[in-house]
Amino acid sequence: MRHKMAIQLATLRESCKSNFPQVLETLGNMGWAGVQFAGYHGYDPKVLAEIVRGTGMKVAGLHVSIPLLREQMEQLIDDAALFGTRDLICSNTPDDWRNPDGFREMKRLLNESAVYLKSRGLRLSYHNHAFEFETEVDGQSALRYLLDPAEDNAILAEIDVYWARKGGYDPYQFILPYAGRMPIIHLKDMTDDEEQTFAEIGTGQIDFVPILQWGEKQGIEWYVVEQDRCRRDPMESVQISYEQLLRLSKLV
Repeated sequence: MRHKMAIQLATLRESCKSNFPQVLETLGNMGWAGVQFAGYHGYDPKVLAEIVRGTGMKVAGLHVSIPLLREQMEQLIDDAALFGTRDLICSNTPDDWRNPDGFREMKRLLNESAVYLKSRGLRLSYHNHAFEFETEVDGQSALRYLLDPAEDNAILAEIDVYWARKGGYDPYQFILPYAGRMPIIHLKDMTDDEEQTFAEIGTGQIDFVPILQWGEKQGIEWYVVEQDRCRRDPMESVQISYEQLLRLSKLV
């Protein structure tokens, strides 16, 4: 499983802004097999791609926005080729779309984009937060609606287990319908206190072993760790999550 362990670079966004190359080199030396991008912070993506290759890591997808999908599709396809990844992941929903009609329009747009991307050899997934559980569309949560595992739905899942837990679900039970439809999963832990905020993997209340066992059976290609906010230095949090995920992988 070690060769599937990646870090979402938004976890280290402030360090990436100041010295992106050094961040990538540090992560490679730490042992991560991959990184997942969420923007380039003003750096030339060609330079970043070369640095990633030099570290021996791979790219576990690119997080992109609705405006980019609508207005810069060909550039996204070029970027995916540059970084050697098949995966684009929509990681946001515009505020004015967070209602039933908005989610219907989003599903239409994402399906249209996913079908086109598939014709270009790429995949499109959707990364959830908690707000998708707050809106109901056609008798189900907006997230279940968007990611309906039906044959005519081309949108793949990138479930974030923390946000599933935040939404009131057992993360393991929640991911079960997405067998064969989730090449990448997002792992983050939740503190076992009143705040229930973000925690390093293996230090909080989420039981990752059944999730990892399921992932191995279902062909998960990347286990991507993300920590939106850290109570300590983010690079220290990333190191703890790496060591804990490596420990957990040996229990699978």
